[in-house]
Amino acid sequence: MASRAFDRQNFNKCASMASPHARTSSSSKRSSNNKEDVGLSGRVRVAVRLRPRNAEEQVSDADFADCVELEPELHRLKLRKNNWDADTYQFDEVLTEHASQKRVYEVVGKPVVESVLQGYNGTIMAYGQTGTGKTYTLGQLGDEDDSARGIMVRAFEDILSGVSLREDTVTVSYLQLYMEMIQDLLSPEKENIPIVEDPKMKDVQLPGASVVEIKDYNSFVELLKVGEANRAVANTRLNAESSRSHAMLVVNVRKLVRDSSEDLNNSENGETLFGSKDFSVPTARRSKLVVVDLAGSERIDKSGVIGSSLDEAKSINLSLTALGKCINAIAEGNSHVPVRDSKLTRLLRDSFGGTARTSLVITIGPSPRHRAETASTIMFGQRAMKVENMVRLKEEYDYKSLCRRLEKEIDRLMIENERQTKAVLGAEDLERTCEEIVDAQKQKHEKEMRELSDHLNIAKSHKAKMENELRLSQQEVQFHKEKLNEETMKRLNLERENKALNEKLLQVQSELDEMRRSVTRMKAGNGIKPDKLHSIHKPGQNRDGAKGHKSTIVKLFEQLGLENLLTLFGSADMDVQIEALKVVANLAADGANQEKIVEAGGLGALLRILQSSVDETIRRVAAGAIANLAMNESNQLRILDNGAVRLLADVAHEAEDSQTLCMVAGALANLCGNGKLQLKFKEEGGIRALLRMARLGYVDVQAQVARGIANFAKCEYRRVSQEDVKSRSLLIEDGVLPWVVTNVDNDHVSIRRHLELAMCHLAQNEANSRDLLNGGAVHELARISAEGSREDIRDLAGRILNAIPLFQAELQNLQSYALV
Repeated sequence: MASRAFDRQNFNKCASMASPHARTSSSSKRSSNNKEDVGLSGRVRVAVRLRPRNAEEQVSDADFADCVELEPELHRLKLRKNNWDADTYQFDEVLTEHASQKRVYEVVGKPVVESVLQGYNGTIMAYGQTGTGKTYTLGQLGDEDDSARGIMVRAFEDILSGVSLREDTVTVSYLQLYMEMIQDLLSPEKENIPIVEDPKMKDVQLPGASVVEIKDYNSFVELLKVGEANRAVANTRLNAESSRSHAMLVVNVRKLVRDSSEDLNNSENGETLFGSKDFSVPTARRSKLVVVDLAGSERIDKSGVIGSSLDEAKSINLSLTALGKCINAIAEGNSHVPVRDSKLTRLLRDSFGGTARTSLVITIGPSPRHRAETASTIMFGQRAMKVENMVRLKEEYDYKSLCRRLEKEIDRLMIENERQTKAVLGAEDLERTCEEIVDAQKQKHEKEMRELSDHLNIAKSHKAKMENELRLSQQEVQFHKEKLNEETMKRLNLERENKALNEKLLQVQSELDEMRRSVTRMKAGNGIKPDKLHSIHKPGQNRDGAKGHKSTIVKLFEQLGLENLLTLFGSADMDVQIEALKVVANLAADGANQEKIVEAGGLGALLRILQSSVDETIRRVAAGAIANLAMNESNQLRILDNGAVRLLADVAHEAEDSQTLCMVAGALANLCGNGKLQLKFKEEGGIRALLRMARLGYVDVQAQVARGIANFAKCEYRRVSQEDVKSRSLLIEDGVLPWVVTNVDNDHVSIRRHLELAMCHLAQNEANSRDLLNGGAVHELARISAEGSREDIRDLAGRILNAIPLFQAELQNLQSYALV
């Protein structure tokens, strides 16, 4: 490729073009701006596509064997002569009757489209007998089914995604060759458009043809619909909508080369356009995609056409014959190629033996009645595979863009020159004035300096005296401060010892009185033996310091038994109920006792007393016991089956004490950790109950709610991943997301950590992406990735943001807004 270095001669030329007095037309120099590479060899790629049998063929050919046999894995086709003999042909791709439109595009059209986006010309062509699916393969719009879209629509969609419409341009022309006349399908009044060959550009031009610039996909589809409505078709025996013309879609792409110097005026480095050392001219690549839907070849005796349709068929066959002769001449290396025998061959001059990258799809039918036409089509494809094109990259200098930038730079420099000239003229007057002011100020300041020097000497002597006095005072203060600290420490130590002794004494007395009252009541109500009561009366004998309370509970459990403790739930004395509940709650805190309590009927007893009692203390202790039982996974299903979730939700709704709410929230949070029960937990109202409690504002309650939400989100993501399903989170369905987003940066460490984990687990499920985006969670995820409470949480948030395209797009939008 020619070098794009911008030498001095080109620079002078651009400067003269930018000058208002010496500007010339860029069109007169267009030929000198073009750059071409030496060319790369590229053989015409040929794919064969078999059409499925239609209803008529299924009836008429029922007694005949297929004449075509495909071997797509070997890229091979067999055409049967009879039951024991067949001819074998090799192609670049073999597409069966089950091949999708997407598959056809990927093997036939996509490589050509990629070359066009790189700056090479490309041609995609369909050839075959009438009624074998050429127009379906190329021009199907897929209005009702996206999967049925043809090569034209898919190719243009890829072109739009591969260019920048702000800097690049894409134009479209749609033509047909009808009866050896070129007609504009976008402007039907334009008929018999002439063909002009440019010897310098080595290209064919059609002056007068409509050229429409396209900015979006929908506009292109509407343009295709207009063209198809104007195309010549007829009803024949072989095809109800037989194309009577060769259609040609021409897509011209002009694309700036992105690796050129990015800005001619580098304001960051302070270099102007004229001062840049590595200055180069912007370049653009021009390429062209031609999609040709050839009219189908047909035998007049089979198609049954008469009148004007007969003339159309003759014209079609003549043009296809001329095309075949040209391909034969090119394939055999003849010095003379009869391209002027037909307008079709003149239009396709660049596609066969020219500079374009060409893909040909030949379409055939399965019917043995048309074996001769099928064989002719196959031989056409075989000859086309022998054609070698010299693919060339075309670039041109974008002098228009350069001139616009030069004009802006000249205007800026002129303004800067005027400003500096004015500044220089006023600088001399300003300098004289400044000298006078400086002399006056100098004399004034010398006088002030002498006065200040005298004051400074006086201040220094006074400062030395005061520093000496301050040093003596500080030494005395330090001595008294040390004495005060010693006395204060002695007093604090004595107060702590006194307080600890008083608390221990009160605790021992309270426990002793409580146990005595409990045993007395049990004696009156249950007939416990006196010797057992005597041993309970003295629980302090087996206690040792902080272990006393636990040993007392264990002793009660061993002496009374679990069944007797549960019967005390029905005692008429509320104090007895509370003490029995406390004993069971403490036993439930030990994992070894949890299943035993449930098996003995403890769960049902706790739920009954929770439902029947209105005492806040009883409800708080019972909820705490249920929370401890819910830590055991085997108990969780029983808790849900007994309606505990709805009951706990009702208790939370009626509770006035924050500790009761905290116990209820803890029980529900423990149930959230079982992924198998989440749907039932939601249906029972568990999620909504947690959300209601969180909104009451108690920090301890919110910490339990945050823990439950984090457990729920983690288990839910694990379940969705294992089952490989895409379903929206149950938490989002019950409206939890807004509360999570609002409180994810809470000052409370536990709340913040659990909500950060919950948001990350919700974001891992792509089915929640749109809800998280609309709920403002993407911004919070970005903050967590940078400021999360733990390193593993920060890493998890970062991986999620990088893995989900929707989040990446939102982050780019947020960055764009921040820059604006």
